[in-house]
Amino acid sequence: MTQLIVDGRSIALDKDGYLVNLDDWSEAVATALAQQDTLNLSAEHWEILQLLRAFYSEFQLSPANRPLIKYVALKLGPEKGNSLHLNRLFNGAPAKLAAKLAGLPKPTNCL
Repeated sequence: MTQLIVDGRSIALDKDGYLVNLDDWSEAVATALAQQDTLNLSAEHWEILQLLRAFYSEFQLSPANRPLIKYVALKLGPEKGNSLHLNRLFNGAPAKLAAKLAGLPKPTNCL
């Protein structure tokens, strides 16, 4: 298990870098996790992360790529809910990386 230090707090991460305790999530934690992936979070990123957290709150699971794309398209429109846009934002791995940054479990069907 790995540790992430954010604002003087030690945050436990699993072997894949996901939060062990989902309640440890905060915007500061998301920013620190993004920096590990050399990603600077923009307003577009935050929009997707908040949407993912809402999805998890409603369905208690992290969506894989296809459901993620469909959900984003439903909520934000087709210009944002498409694989090109999400791949560009999340380094070609939108379901895995966005779930990690949103403080959610790894999507079950992602390798």
